[in-house]
Amino acid sequence: MDETMDGKKTDMQPVITLSHLTKEYKTYRRGSGFTESIKSFFRRESVVVTAVRDVSFTVRKGSVTGILGPNGAGKSTLIKMMTGTLFPTSGTIDVMGYTPAKNRKAYVQHIGAVFGQKSQLIWDIPPEDSFFMNAAIYGVDDADYRERLSLMVDLFELGDCIKKPTRVLSLGERMKCEFIMAMLHNPPVVFLDEPTIGLDVLAKQRIRSFIKKMNALGTTFILTTHDLEDVEQLAQDVIIINKGMKVFDGTLGGLSRTLGEKKIITLTLASRAGKELFSGLKGITSITSTSGFEMTIEADTAAVSMPQLLKELSARCSFTDISVKPLPMEQIITSIYTDSPDFNISPADYEK
Repeated sequence: MDETMDGKKTDMQPVITLSHLTKEYKTYRRGSGFTESIKSFFRRESVVVTAVRDVSFTVRKGSVTGILGPNGAGKSTLIKMMTGTLFPTSGTIDVMGYTPAKNRKAYVQHIGAVFGQKSQLIWDIPPEDSFFMNAAIYGVDDADYRERLSLMVDLFELGDCIKKPTRVLSLGERMKCEFIMAMLHNPPVVFLDEPTIGLDVLAKQRIRSFIKKMNALGTTFILTTHDLEDVEQLAQDVIIINKGMKVFDGTLGGLSRTLGEKKIITLTLASRAGKELFSGLKGITSITSTSGFEMTIEADTAAVSMPQLLKELSARCSFTDISVKPLPMEQIITSIYTDSPDFNISPADYEK
């Protein structure tokens, strides 16, 4: 993966380009109480809510790009505009030379989509019948259809599951079938919205493995998720949206370095000690004592080298075990969410 020293994405052929994208909704302020509710029947105060605000970025061809953000950040609105189901208020979207909302009929032939909370499968018939219908809609040649279906059924180890009615399949089996539905026409770009939501560990790993294999064959994936393990295992590039605005755009490695070169050191002490034992040590940004025998230390290795810090720790105490790990991704992203700009209007305050 190509990356500059500051974690920015290097220039490669973009498959998606968003420029100054904005989406506004006209909503109405809700009154509270009986009197205000009656008034709203005759006169409602309109309010314009900006769900996506002046967002620009590119997605590299052949990459897996994670789009992250808290609930209500604007991720789903962004994906809907990128798939062509919503018109932007202003700004432009270019996906493989198409303007999604304007060239929708031709555009959808070249994309796939998997939504973790919405199904493309027909409930009362086997997935195999849904696959055949989808292949006919997209005009997939019969030989290509059989070859692709066999490949993906083998990758997911679905076996005869595709011959059973969809309603009797487990959530994990249905999600695997959703991926097959989205990929049968061999789209170069696939949008994934919470694809592993509610799945067990094994099902998640199977889906992640499938995404990796398809990405290795050249498919570009755009992934929105709250599961940071999905991002850590799959994404090369990361875009973070908060309150409708882009607050980070770079590589996964660049995201890890946004809070500096920090490490988490966990010590198991040979004898009970307090946090004051480590006071004054250079490079220490925080100390947590989970028990008298275990200390968790956050250290900035830009301020002090790890060998020097370990030498200092050894001089101050005896320990029976030590682990050194990078800063957890959850802590990094939480910090970005907290530090990003705030706005006066929140969509949660108004009626959609």
